[in-house]
Amino acid sequence: MTADLQSFAELVATDEFDLAHACLCVAQDEYPDLAPEASLARLDAMAATIRSRLAVDAFAEQRMAALNHHLYAELGFRGNADAYYDPRNSYLNEVLERRLGIPITLSIVYMEVGRRIGLALRGVSFPGHFLVLARLRRGDLVLDPFAGGVPRSAADLRATLAQALPAGVAAEADLAPFLEPVPARDILARMLRNLKAAYLGAGDTERALRVLNRMLVVVPGAAEELRDRGMLYADMGAFRAAVEDLQSYLHRRPAAPDAEPVRARLVELTAARARLN
Repeated sequence: MTADLQSFAELVATDEFDLAHACLCVAQDEYPDLAPEASLARLDAMAATIRSRLAVDAFAEQRMAALNHHLYAELGFRGNADAYYDPRNSYLNEVLERRLGIPITLSIVYMEVGRRIGLALRGVSFPGHFLVLARLRRGDLVLDPFAGGVPRSAADLRATLAQALPAGVAAEADLAPFLEPVPARDILARMLRNLKAAYLGAGDTERALRVLNRMLVVVPGAAEELRDRGMLYADMGAFRAAVEDLQSYLHRRPAAPDAEPVRARLVELTAARARLN
């Protein structure tokens, strides 16, 4: 493990790690000169501006209104629907600089600034569209930071669910399980999966491999990520590393639906490795 990955592993070793800091460490793969402290200071400054406008005893609803006004009306944060799969949408430093992002990174900004002004906000890994849950005295609100922090109704949520689940399932599904708050580790893993998908879609195996290395630090038990890294190693001609990852995948998922094709690929790679010795 490289020094950068070791430092990252230490940061995310406990479940209560600093999500924004971890996201900025991921960004250092693409921006080696990035100083996380500068981006964290931006989040602090946004929160300080909002706090300066609030009474000490402001209600959560007032804090939320001030948060939305500052982030969206004043600073102009918005969802990047025009270039949704641009990898920059998944790097927190770029989101803060360009004020453009996808649901998960805009949600991270929203939660991090909201936390700094005293709001109880949690991430919701809703299928197909990350959301934020706000705990209020009069009940919970589901917010969409990709769309300006607006609340989402049950009908809105079912419409979103219908785009991610098989036809007819969303109409009958219980929404509650999909609205359970998730820990920082799950949020970071989902952000990394978005980055992986963006780089694989662009055929950028080197960057996809860096993302997978981070992913396997965040979620060491993610067998599918081991498989995908093994396949990337194979494509890059790193046969020894590929064999190790694919063997580990099959050990963890011996009855996986793709176990037979993976075994066949493993035989090919083992033979290729032997020819190199």
